[in-house]
Amino acid sequence: MGSEGQRRRWRVPRRWLYGLGGVGLLGLVVYSLRPQPVAVDLGAVTQGPLQVTIAAEGRTRVRDRFVVAAPVAGELRRIALTQGDGVEAGEIVAQIDPLPIDSQVAATQAQIRALRAEMVGVDTQRPKPAALNAAQAQIQAARAAQQQAQAQVTQAESAVAQAERDRDRLTALQTAGAISQQDLEAAQLTVTERRQALETARQQVSVAQAEIQAAQANLTVLSAEQQDPDYLLDVYQAQIAGLEADLASLSADAGRTTIAAPAAGQVLQILEASARHVAAGTPLLELGNANSLELVIDILSADAVRVAPGDPIAVSRWGGDETLTATVRQVEPAAFTQTSALGVDEQRVNVIADLSTLPPGLGDGYRVDAEIIVWQAAAAVQVPVSALFRCDTAWCTFVADNGRAQQRQVELGPRSDFAAVVASGLAVGDQVILYPNDQIASGIRIAGR
Repeated sequence: MGSEGQRRRWRVPRRWLYGLGGVGLLGLVVYSLRPQPVAVDLGAVTQGPLQVTIAAEGRTRVRDRFVVAAPVAGELRRIALTQGDGVEAGEIVAQIDPLPIDSQVAATQAQIRALRAEMVGVDTQRPKPAALNAAQAQIQAARAAQQQAQAQVTQAESAVAQAERDRDRLTALQTAGAISQQDLEAAQLTVTERRQALETARQQVSVAQAEIQAAQANLTVLSAEQQDPDYLLDVYQAQIAGLEADLASLSADAGRTTIAAPAAGQVLQILEASARHVAAGTPLLELGNANSLELVIDILSADAVRVAPGDPIAVSRWGGDETLTATVRQVEPAAFTQTSALGVDEQRVNVIADLSTLPPGLGDGYRVDAEIIVWQAAAAVQVPVSALFRCDTAWCTFVADNGRAQQRQVELGPRSDFAAVVASGLAVGDQVILYPNDQIASGIRIAGR
């Protein structure tokens, strides 16, 4: 009885068992439906050195480059130099055949001599001074003859007037019977003779005037002949002046057929090695000092505004194992258009830099990779840029806090391709979510991979 009663006391009602089973099953269902933590990649906010750089391709270039060109047109003789040859300042590097220019000089000098001889011949055609003096003397003699003839006219007029008065008195006397008819006729004859003498004197005046006009015309002709050669002489003088200018230019060209090196250096490139006719200004060869190299780095104009003279540059992939250093000397003020590999027109700017050391073997036109350091700090608080995203107009990141994501707004300073300086909002050691996607939201559970 005792054992049987004891079994009754420990027997669990079956409904309780069913209830416990249902609760357990419900717990399993609830646990299975519970959201799982999102697997994320985590990064840390660290403090250390950081550099903000602009990466670009560049090339080496001889700093002082001289293009030697043909100063005159002519037959270029074969250039004996080869690439890499050293030259001294003033050394003859090219020669243009001077014979054609010398021939032109001689021909121009002959033309000048011929024109000067023609000038002398024209000058001898002028009337002699004696002819001019004789013409002036004829004019004076004709005027004197005119004056004499005019005086005779005056005398003849007086004689005519006196003869007419005598005739009139005799006519009155003859009417009164005081004189005979014969005396009256003699007086009338005297009047007629005096009138003929007056007409003769007047004709002599006309002859004298004609002689004056003839002498003046002769003097005018002689004066014109004296001045006519002046026009021809002026023409000859102008032609001689033009030829003398040509002669001076040809003489200068003849002195420039020997082409000398403007400075000491090396032959970088032979542009015209063979003998041929070249025009004035044709580039013949390039000279420069291969030991004085500079870097030419072209970057986007948007990046150029951040570069300043004095910025350091790290140079790699130049052919050697070590990284070279350089310094920005100049940012060119003008940009140029260049088409990218994707066919997009870009505005680019050349940055000129000086190498700190020149390694052996580095030459003109060699390609290099350059990283221009526009900002750097030895102990900057920094966050990976892959953890940042835009929230409205600010920058935000998700911070891992006790297994949950918490969105936090941050203020940033300079940034590189991999990290950005934290001005505020994060502390060293904070864990941030890298590459956050649409599954990440503030307050959700996360688990690091």
